[in-house]
This record gives sequence, structure tokens and C-alpha cells, in this order.
Amino acid sequence: MHRDLIFGVPFFIGKQLSTGNKQFFHRQMTEYDFGEIIPRRGTSSMKYDSFGDKDDIIEMWVADMDFRVAPPIIEALRRRVQHGIFGYNTIPDSYFEAVQSWFLRRHNFAIEKEWIMPAPGVVAALSCVIKALTQPGDAVLFHTPAYNCFFSSVRNNGCRAELSPLVPKGDSYVIDFEDFERRCARPDVKMFVLCNPHNPTGRVWTRNELARMADICFRNNVIIVADEIHCDIIMPGQKHIPFATVDITSESHITLASPSKGFNIAGLQIANIICDNALWRRKIDRAINDNEVCDLNPFGIVALQAAYNESEAWLDAMCKYIHANYLAMRTFFEEKIPAVKVCRLEGTYLAWVDVSRLPITAEKLSELILNKGRVRINDGRMYGDPEPQQHIRINLACPRPILLEALQRMSVVMKNL
Repeated sequence: MHRDLIFGVPFFIGKQLSTGNKQFFHRQMTEYDFGEIIPRRGTSSMKYDSFGDKDDIIEMWVADMDFRVAPPIIEALRRRVQHGIFGYNTIPDSYFEAVQSWFLRRHNFAIEKEWIMPAPGVVAALSCVIKALTQPGDAVLFHTPAYNCFFSSVRNNGCRAELSPLVPKGDSYVIDFEDFERRCARPDVKMFVLCNPHNPTGRVWTRNELARMADICFRNNVIIVADEIHCDIIMPGQKHIPFATVDITSESHITLASPSKGFNIAGLQIANIICDNALWRRKIDRAINDNEVCDLNPFGIVALQAAYNESEAWLDAMCKYIHANYLAMRTFFEEKIPAVKVCRLEGTYLAWVDVSRLPITAEKLSELILNKGRVRINDGRMYGDPEPQQHIRINLACPRPILLEALQRMSVVMKNL
């Protein structure tokens, strides 16, 4: 049996892992070492330093990666730091060209320069769009379970969240279109926020699904805002379809996008609102200035260009590594705890896990996993899960040795319920 260290804490790999899991242990042999364990405590990391815990906790909650970013991004930032002056910025044409080039070649989405409105993050962008295009008291529709900031962005702008629950089907989820259309028909529903790919269920919506949602919203005069922050994290065999490329009657679209998730640069605070409607852009620009979120930091501007122009190979390798982590997790639970069901992962690096067959609620389970297993995960309550006591969310964007150790710890807790 082999003994190793994670964050200074001993763990064991080898005999306790089944034959089915050993095949996933070895690091993926690429020029990028996603298996490298990089200590992050003491770096003011939200993921690792928020709770003041000891080093023995494996953090698998908030959505950022434990992978070192692509070498071209590091090199671009190094050059910018060496310049030594970090004053106020303008945004160069090369920034917009990088966005246009990326979305055209990667997602077949042709974007005009004037459609692009930079912002310091997708959550800030969403808040500005809601402020610009709704009135206090309006309802904003989205699917549940949902990214938790959807709730706060709607509430902070004086609006009401209108929730259309997704429906479990097999090892995945589908849209209840009858419920969705009924809610869109409500006169107070003015906006629909689409999460594509979907956090936390991992769905990548098909063209038919997108077109049907678009048609329903258009017929009911509901504005669609597509949060596509996870659009670059797509599993093998899947295809991200930008909502704006769907053939719909309406000519107006709003997409929120950022390299922050796909390239692990969330802390650099960079995102874009992409909108082809000039009237909406004027209103959104007013909201951006009203909220005082019109300025970008120089490192985000540089990092976006390095990500979109030079880091595609890194992204492809990272997605393959995440997919292997997902397969490792599915195999582990199938063999060790078959009552636990991992939802099919089509996009994102966030696994949505059904624990309803265990004799405990998801809330209590997550507490035990933290206190006894020393692994921090999220349970379904924070996502407005229609079945909040039945699901947990696990971040798969970590070196595989850490994932396997976390799974081993969780399994010990689950076996002793």
C-alpha cells in the first residue's frame, strides 16, 4: 500500500481502491499536469481560507479549479506585471477581436464588436441586465435547481423569483415545458434567465430544447438572458449551442459569457454581456454605470486574450481530465455505494449526486461528510432544489488523487449511517 500526502495530511491509495477505480488514478499524460497538487491555503482563497479550518479538509464546494492555469495566461500576466504600472484601463480592439474569434471558431457564434459590453463578472452582469430591463415587482423566471446567485440577483433588484422545476429523468433532467409555458404566460413574468450549460445538474441543452424555450418566451414577450459562463467546459460527445445561434422569431438576444470558469481565472473579474439589441444595450450601459461596475482590472483584460487566443489546447486537455474524474466518481459509487447515483455530466465540472436512497437527508449527510469525513461539499438547499434533501454537489476540478481520497472518505461516512 502506498502512502502519500495531500495538503500535508497522509492518505493511502492502492488496496482500498477497486480494480475499476485504479484505471482512473494515473495522471493523464499530457503536457499539462492536472495531477499536480498545489497547496492553496494561505493565499486568501475563498475555497480554502473562508472557514479557518485545518489543512485536513478537502474542499470540493465553490466552483473554482485546483489546476494551475494555462501557461500562455501565466506568461501574459507575467509580462504585464513586469511593466510595473497598473493604472486605469481602456479596452483595446484586440480584446474584442479575441472574444469574436473565440466564439466564432469554438461555438459558431458570430458577434459584432458593438454587441460586446465588458463587465467585472457574470453575476455583476446579470444584476445590471435585470436592473436595466425589468421593474421592481416584476418576476424573473428560471429553472430549479439553480445557481444560487440567480436568487440574490433577482431579489437585490426588487424582483421576484418565479421557479420552474426541472424534472428528473433517468440519470439526468428534462424541462417541464407545460409548467414552463404556464409560468411564462403570467403577466408579471418579464424575463427568463437560462443557465446553459446548467449548474448544478450538468445538462447541456439541445438545439430543440433551446428553440422550444425561445418560442415560448417570444410568444409571451419574455426576455431571455442566457448565462453561458460554463460554455467552454463540455464533456466528450456533447456540443454547446449558444442560445443566440438558435433560429428564433425574435432577433434580440442577451448572452453572459466569461473565460473565468473554463480557464480558472474567476479572481481576475472579467466577463462580457453580448447583446444585439441597441435599445437594450443603452439601458444596460446605464445600469452598468449606475451600479459603478464599468471599470475592468488590467489583468483580466490580458488574461482573457491569452485564454481565447492561445490556450485552447489546455482547455481541451482539461475537459478530458474532468471527464475522467467524472467517470472515476461514477465507477466508485457504483462499486462502493450503489445507492448513490451520479447524474450524467454533459457540461461544467460540477457533479450533481442523488443521495435520496440513503437513510439521511442531504443536509445532514453533508454535515457528517464535513465533520467526520473532512470533505466540504454543497447540499441542494442553496440551489432551490425542488428536492433539497436529496442531492449534493461535488466539484470535480481537482487532481485525481484528491478526488479519490475524498470519495474514500465519503464512502466511509455513508457506510456507517
